[in-house]
Amino acid sequence: MITILFFARLRDIAGESKLELELPAGVETTADLVEFLKTSRASFAEALTSGTVLMAVNQAVCDQNKPVMAGDEIAFYPPVTGG
Repeated sequence: MITILFFARLRDIAGESKLELELPAGVETTADLVEFLKTSRASFAEALTSGTVLMAVNQAVCDQNKPVMAGDEIAFYPPVTGG
């Protein structure tokens, strides 16, 4: 089982804040997961292609080459700015 989290505008676009699912067959990296999510729901495809999207696996920022394993928490979020 993996946990997927969407934050801020991505949550609004995806229509989900938290999703738990079995690790799909063939998903070994965050890039694989992104492609799986894009093909699973139009709202996920829109969220994950709407501008810059950052990722974290188990609360550590990562790139699309990060391995994904059962039990992981994967978060998708837009860049944050402040002042």
